[in-house]
Formats: sequence, structure tokens, C-alpha cells
Amino acid sequence: MESSSKIRKYIEEHTTPESPILRELNRQTHVRMLMPRMLSGHIQGKVLEMISKMTQPENILELGTYTGYSAICLAKGLKDGGAIHTIELNDELETFIREYLRKSEVEDMVVLHIGDALQIIETLDIQFDMVFIDADKRQYLDYYDAVFDKVKNGGYILADNVLWSGKVVEQISENDDYTNGILKFNEAIQNDDRVENVLFPFRDGLMVIRKK
Repeated sequence: MESSSKIRKYIEEHTTPESPILRELNRQTHVRMLMPRMLSGHIQGKVLEMISKMTQPENILELGTYTGYSAICLAKGLKDGGAIHTIELNDELETFIREYLRKSEVEDMVVLHIGDALQIIETLDIQFDMVFIDADKRQYLDYYDAVFDKVKNGGYILADNVLWSGKVVEQISENDDYTNGILKFNEAIQNDDRVENVLFPFRDGLMVIRKK
């Protein structure tokens, strides 16, 4: 554990630091919110930012805004005039999210939707270059099916938490809906010949999926 902690510290020390606003958002999420572990955080945020900057998407869809950290990171790679649509179920987070979108100067690039993701996806008549799935783990496969036809050929779908704290390789109960949701998703992606994919053993597992 000590060695792992040292490695994490070394990684953080050799990654471009958080901006002051993201550092503040990180801190305020831990102080003011339940389950701050849901925050993408410094390293994952920088990975998402890098992927976005490498692919330069015009339209991004994010499922699961939480406090807005990942949306801010993804927005940094958008083409000029591009937009990220981000969906959050919890309406109590809206004021907090909008505050940090404004402070980060990306509010003009971010369209925040409050409500059920599956219902909102149906209303979006947009072809997306990138989708980031980080919402209810029980519904990952439903989200994938709902967004697939809205992703351009050659576009990317990213899915967070696909290792689910290592539970994906453990003996689990049939009643563990969250782990079973992740397992079904991972298996479906692996057997979907419409895509190619790689699972990165990074943080809690990041699946990168490219639509052929």
C-alpha cells in the first residue's frame, strides 16, 4: 500500500497541475458534497482533457455531470464553436455546477441538462464525436445502446469505473446490480464487432471504445 501511495504521489508530481479553479472545485466538492469519490479529480481530469485535445471533438455528450469537473476538462479540447452536452440527474447540484462552469469560463461551451439521461438522450438530434459515460452503473449498457447511433463513425465512447474497485474479477452476488451492470457492459463491448476497444487499468478502469 505504501508503494502504491508513493507511485500515486509520483504520478501527481509529474502531471501538469490542476488549474486554480479546478483545484478549488476539487476542494469544495470534498467539503460540501456527499460521495466526493465520484469526482474525476486531477489525474483522470487531465487524461480526459488530453483525449479531448487529441481528438478535437465538435460535439461531446457526458452522462453524469456530478459537480462539473470532467465536463470542464473535456470542454478544453472542443473545436471552436463546439459544445458539450452534460446530463445530471440530481437537480440539487445545478447551482454548484453552474457556478464552476462560469468560474472556469466554459459556460458558453457547456449545455447542462438536468433529468433522466435515457429520456434526455432521446431528445438530442446531434451526432457526437465523443461520449463519456459516468452515470448509474446499473444502466451502462442501456446508455451505450441509447447513444450508439448518435456517435459518428470513428467517434469515441469512454466509460468510467469499468473495473468497479476490482469487483469485476471477484465472486459476487446475483443481487449486486451495480457490479453486474458493469460486467454486462464490459462483456457486451468485448463482443460488439462494430467497435474496437481497450480497457485501461487506470484509477477505477477507463474503457475507450472507437466506433468503426
